[in-house]
Amino acid sequence: MIYLLGGSGFVGEAFQNTMKRQGIAYKNLKRSDLDYTDTGTLIEALKADKPDFVINAAGYTGKPNVDACELDKANCLFGNAILPGRIADACEAVGISWGHVSSGCIYTGERADGAGFTEEDAPNFTFRQNNCSFYSGSKALGEEIISSRDNCYIWRLRIPFNEVASPRNYLSKLMNYDSLLEAKNSISQLDEFVSACLDSWLKRVPYGIYNVTNPGAITTREVVELILASGVRTKDYKFFEDESQFMQIAAKTPRSNCVMDSSKLAIAGIELSPVREAIKTALKNWRGR
Repeated sequence: MIYLLGGSGFVGEAFQNTMKRQGIAYKNLKRSDLDYTDTGTLIEALKADKPDFVINAAGYTGKPNVDACELDKANCLFGNAILPGRIADACEAVGISWGHVSSGCIYTGERADGAGFTEEDAPNFTFRQNNCSFYSGSKALGEEIISSRDNCYIWRLRIPFNEVASPRNYLSKLMNYDSLLEAKNSISQLDEFVSACLDSWLKRVPYGIYNVTNPGAITTREVVELILASGVRTKDYKFFEDESQFMQIAAKTPRSNCVMDSSKLAIAGIELSPVREAIKTALKNWRGR
């Protein structure tokens, strides 16, 4: 049986749906029933239920976007940095392995050689560089706190999307925003991400950090072209002139736009579909507005 923390969120619900579909026994641990943010309380629950594995999908992203984190820094820091450390302490105390949903938003740009950032590259969009959003800084700090722990997976999610319209879905955002920022990014098909995370434990791949993104990178304009070609949402898509105009009009804090390398995951035997293929499939099966 798997313990799931943060099961009510966008990513947590995807974990629930996938585990139900695959027949994986799990328990969605709700804070309203048990305060898993308290290390001692979580330890006692782990001792009582004896789960085989723990998934932490809890975190603070801000609504409607990361700008909200700038106004609620205490909860953002707690959810993204302090809580993972407490979960690590609890799992170590009981001897249970676990996985943590992290973020690729701790990078910006591409490597100097033009390649995507690997798990060996130090994050460059963090509090240490003083160039990031508070959200990205808190996620990077969370990784620092747990990266040296044993028996732990750190799964980096990057701009999630799938075929179901949602305010959290990258494709929905592009369809509904008034103007878009042209940028090149690696992104993650949400359901493939979840399956890859579960497979990393089920197949017992080595513990550590994994960039769980669909192979390749894609620009905003290229995604828009795929949306228009699909006929899912036809409109006149407008773009900001540059990032400075975007910051002046639409954002309160810098955004991470980056290219990531997911070959470590593939070498471990877990492969996601190429990014353009994943987007085309999502649009072909699109549900909702």
